[in-house]
Amino acid sequence: MAYNHRKAEIEWLNWKEKEEKQMRELGVDEDTIQRLHTYDWQQFNKERQFLQRWKDETCLNDSVRENQIQDVFSVEKLFDEIENERLLTVLCTADRLTLEILVLRLRGYSSKEIAERMHTTVNAVDLRLYKLRKKIKKFL
Repeated sequence: MAYNHRKAEIEWLNWKEKEEKQMRELGVDEDTIQRLHTYDWQQFNKERQFLQRWKDETCLNDSVRENQIQDVFSVEKLFDEIENERLLTVLCTADRLTLEILVLRLRGYSSKEIAERMHTTVNAVDLRLYKLRKKIKKFL
């Protein structure tokens, strides 16, 4: 399963809000709270980058990584060809695996063929495409 940026961010914000509330009740000054917030946010982002890379790597095996070099150019080419800024913004929020699935679908591969190539299930491919369509519809 790919790393879910938004879910992790919401969990972190909830945790941080509770922590800051406790610090205010204990009489910690706002400057210290703000410095701790900034430091914790930087640490969270570093950990998030690590987890995203780690989880994405565990989702893909070696044969997919070899093909990924070719797909990188395809995803980049897709971004270059998009003229609608709102659509580009939505696609930039999608994770790399979803974008690779999208490129394969645009090339004419079926969900079953994409699932075999990405070493995942057909349901996982269809769900990623469904969620991406839902995002695009929401923003367009």
